[in-house]
Amino acid sequence: MQNEDGRIFREAWIAGVVKHYPGEPKAGYVAPWEETPEWERQAAAAVFGQVRDFVAVSGGRTGKLSREQKGRFVALCWIAQIHKHIADPKPSYVADWDALPKWQQETDADIFEHIERTV
Repeated sequence: MQNEDGRIFREAWIAGVVKHYPGEPKAGYVAPWEETPEWERQAAAAVFGQVRDFVAVSGGRTGKLSREQKGRFVALCWIAQIHKHIADPKPSYVADWDALPKWQQETDADIFEHIERTV
C-alpha cells in the first residue's frame, strides 16, 4: 500500500510539473517511479498519507480550503520529509511557501487535490 501511495503522489507531481513548469523540466522532476530514489519514494508515500489523513480528520471538508492552503499543506509536509531524509539540505529544498516558484506552488496544490479525489 505504501508503494502505491507513493506512486500516486509521484504521478500527481509529474502531471503538475508537465502542466505548470515553464519550459523543459529537469529530467529528475519527471523521472518515472522506478527511477525515483528510495528516500524520495518514502517521502512521497509519507506525504500522501498525511494528506489522506488530513482529508479524513476534516470529515471530508477539505474542499472548502483554497488552492493555496492545500498547496501549503503539501509543501510543509514535504519540507519535514526533506529534513528527515537529508542531513544538511540545500536551502531551496526547504524553502517556505512564499519562496517557492509559482509552478511548484501550483503543482503542490494539484497534488493535494489529486489525493483528495483519490481518497
